[in-house]
Order: sequence, then structure tokens, then C-alpha cells
Amino acid sequence: MSMNTHHFSRRAFLRGTGVTMALPWMESVNVWGDEPKKNKPASEAPLRLCVTFSGNGFHSKEWWAKGEGRAMELGKVLTPLAEFRERILFVRGLFHEEARKGNIHSSQTGNMLSGAPIASGGEIRSGTSFDQMLAQTYGRSTKVPSLVLACEKSNPSVHKNYSMLYSSHISWSSPTTPTPLELYPALAFDRLFKDESSPADKSVLDAVLADAQDLRRGISASDQRKLDEYLDSVREVEKRIENAGKRGELQGWRPTLDKPNMQRPADGIPQDIGEHMRLMIDLLVLGFQTDTTRITTLKLNNDHSALRFPNLPSVQQAGHGIDYMIHHLLSHSDGEDWLKVNQFFMEQLAYLARKLDSVREGERSLLDNTMIMHCSSMMAGAKHNNDELPVIVLGGGLKGGRVLDYTCKPERQMCRLFMSMMDKMSVRPKTFGDAKVMLEEV
Repeated sequence: MSMNTHHFSRRAFLRGTGVTMALPWMESVNVWGDEPKKNKPASEAPLRLCVTFSGNGFHSKEWWAKGEGRAMELGKVLTPLAEFRERILFVRGLFHEEARKGNIHSSQTGNMLSGAPIASGGEIRSGTSFDQMLAQTYGRSTKVPSLVLACEKSNPSVHKNYSMLYSSHISWSSPTTPTPLELYPALAFDRLFKDESSPADKSVLDAVLADAQDLRRGISASDQRKLDEYLDSVREVEKRIENAGKRGELQGWRPTLDKPNMQRPADGIPQDIGEHMRLMIDLLVLGFQTDTTRITTLKLNNDHSALRFPNLPSVQQAGHGIDYMIHHLLSHSDGEDWLKVNQFFMEQLAYLARKLDSVREGERSLLDNTMIMHCSSMMAGAKHNNDELPVIVLGGGLKGGRVLDYTCKPERQMCRLFMSMMDKMSVRPKTFGDAKVMLEEV
């Protein structure tokens, strides 16, 4: 029987419900190669990634930071994050060269996390985003390799020769496939927890038995013996772990929760946008806390957004909420209400950081073990300028309280930051997008 690479490349792992188990080397099976090294010892919590995004940029005069550590000063947009100033990296001057070519919202957003060239004429082609590159490698060790959340639905129309799907998606599973958004909190909850036993509830071997039997039919007699020996050894380890658990002897890191500590959200979408955003944040924290996922993106709104904010009292129209104008048009005003909406988005980021920081994982907090990156597709909505992008990085054990300014440096690719963040999670492509080297300062 011919053992071709295509047929067996997927057999580097045995798979079952909720379980993926690596195979040993076999003479008759072409496997993917050595397992990637763990970026953390088994006794420490894993590193997570959370990317948050808000469209249309920020107030042109109030997105800034200066100084260091506790003395760092923040522009008015960032004042909701003041308590975390010693843990913030304010990154200035990075941009995507390819995103500057279309000079329209969609062309500035479609490659937000990839830096790839994007197609015009209504065609859909961008690049795999760095969160999905991590999901396809680092994320395979969890039930949900990546959780992609949104608070505004996708727009399938075309605007000035570019698909508005670019404005609606920051996460891309492939150059032609935007990762499906989960807009409904109840369905996001189901994605994380519904109708699936955790690996602790059943034997690993029981879960992968059908896959193992299928594999057995296509390998040599010597490999069959090797497979049997391997499965026997796994069963023996399972028994020892089970017995050690009964005696209270287990050591090392475990998720702080083994099941949800909140009820399944109600069906539908909350009418209050603030409630919707915070519910999505609660779910992503729960996904990290239970180790159901380690990679999450949260798109708070689209670029070219149509959201309104009746929950926020207007400064410019006393006695009214900020619902007299959609987010996109409001971004062109650069007034007090625009600043207030900017601060509302930063309040959601502060809420996320507080929730993560309240969860202890040994000597560190969940925030210490989570890199958060917040970004937008342009610096100021009033100018549509994307020759430098607004970026802050928070948590993840990174040295914060710093401003990293690349405006006068020759190598200003945003993808250099992505390479640095992937490196922290032991995923190290030689190049990514238009970048060839990491940002050493991160």
C-alpha cells in the first residue's frame, strides 16, 4: 500500500470529541515534524492573546501619551485607562503600506491584522491575520482555537470599489475567508461550552478510539505494535493521574474555573450597546479563565460604523443621547461628543483589563498572562489618516509604562509588532506581511 503524504499528514494527531492526542513517530506515516515547544513550563499558566478593535480612529488632538511609568501622561481619549498606565505600551508611528493604497475605509481595515495587499473591484482577497496564524498553531491545544466576537453585524455591500466585508472583519482565516463573527452572546457561550464533555470527563483514549482504529488499518505491522504500546502507556498514565487526583497530589497549573460561572445569556442581541460590549467581554474572559480558548478578537464596531449611542448623554445637544448621528459621521466632527464616544470604547478596554486583573493564576493575574492589543484603522476619523496607526498594548507580562515612537525610523511596518507578539507565544515565522524582523523593544 502506498503511504502518500497527503493521506497521512492529518494523522500526526488522533482526534476525538474535545481531545487531540499527538502520535509517536512511525515509519509508515509522514507526520508534520517535531511538536512545537511549549512557551511556558507546565506549572505556569499559558499566555493568551486578545485583540480589540474600534473603527474610524479617534479624536485628532486627544490620542497621545508621554512620559514613563507612574508619571506617564495620557490624552483625554485614554483617561479611562489611567489606572493601568504602568502596564501600557503606547506604540506610535507604525502603519501598513498596503492599507494606504485605496484611501477608503474598507481598504484601510481589510488587512488590519495581516498587512497584506487587498483586492478591489468587489473581489474578496486579503491575507491570513496573525491571530488566525496563532489559532492554527498555538490555539490547537484548546477546544476553541480562536473566538472571534463582534458587536456590530457584517456589511456585505461594496463602497467605492472595495467590499465592505473588509470594514467588517479584522480576523481572516485565509486570504479569501474572513473568520465568521459571533454577534450573539448566547451563541458565543454555546460555542465555548455547549454539548461537549471536557477532556477531564472522559478518557482520552475513549475519545480518540475511532480515529485510532481507522489509522490502524493503514499502517505496517510493526507500527501497529508501536501504536498499541503507545496507547497502553497513555492508559497507564491516565490511571496514575486519576489516582493522584483522588489523593490530592496533582501539581501544576490548572484553569481557575472548570465550568462557566455565569448563566447562558439570553437569546438575541442586547439593545443597549454598552451591555452588549460588556457581555462579550465577560464571555472572552470566561473563555480564557476556563482555558477553552487562548486566542480572541473582539471587534467593538465596524470601520464606517453605523452604531449610535443613546446610552451616552450628549455634550453638544443637552438633554439628548448621542444618537443623532451614526458613529462614522460623528467621527468627522472631532467634537466633544466624538471624544465622549472614544472614551466609552476605552472604558470597555478598562473593564476588560480589570476583569482579567481580578483573576489570580498563581503569583500572576490573568491580565499578566494576556496580551491585549487595541487598534483602529486610522489615526483620526476627521482626517482618515493612516500613515501612523493608533495602537496600545496592555498586560501579557510586557514591560509597560512606556511610549515606543517609531515615527522617525525607517522600518515602521505594523507587522513587526505582530511578529513580536507571535514570538511571545513561540510562533516564529521568518516573515509576516511586509515585515522581516520583530520590534526588539516590545
